[in-house]
Amino acid sequence: MITTLNKNRIKFELSNTTTQNSSMSDNSLQINVGKQIQKLRESKGISQQDLAAKCNFEKSNMSRLEAGRVNPTLSTLGKVANALDVTLAELFTFS
Repeated sequence: MITTLNKNRIKFELSNTTTQNSSMSDNSLQINVGKQIQKLRESKGISQQDLAAKCNFEKSNMSRLEAGRVNPTLSTLGKVANALDVTLAELFTFS
C-alpha cells in the first residue's frame, strides 16, 4: 500500500507475499505504471513529446515508458510525476 504523506514524502508498505503467490507479474507493474502515466498525461492535455521535453527525455524513451517496455528508476518516475504535477503515489494508483 502506498500512502501519500505530502507531495515529496510517501510511505510504502509492502506485503509479505512471495513472487510465486503474487498476482502481479514482473512486467505487469511496469505496464500498469506506463498506462497510468499515459492516462494522466492525456487527462491534462499534454502530448507525449511535450511531457518528454519537460522531463528532459527523448520522445522514444517516453513512448517506451508508457508502453511498459522499460523498468524506470524512482528518479525517472519522480521527474515524470513532477512534470505532470502529481504525486509519485498517483503513478501507482490504478483504476
